[in-house]
Amino acid sequence: MTSGTANIVGFAGMLCIVSAYGYLTAREAPNPFVVHSVNLLGAGLLAISLTVNTNLPSLVLEGIWACVAIWGLVKAAAARRSVP
Repeated sequence: MTSGTANIVGFAGMLCIVSAYGYLTAREAPNPFVVHSVNLLGAGLLAISLTVNTNLPSLVLEGIWACVAIWGLVKAAAARRSVP
């Protein structure tokens, strides 16, 4: 992957994360599956970009961001299963 392509992928990831935050802020009752899935996608795209345009602290941040998103998805799925 070229550096330019990696930048496009990174910008797409950034757009996902910012959009998820905007959605979370704009909605009174946001769907947690939407928020966490879009955040996970964004973190993944940014991580891909960061493997080409290396910035270790940012790559670690995206790994943590992805873990938080997965944790949120697991919590949302557990909450959905517990509702009769």
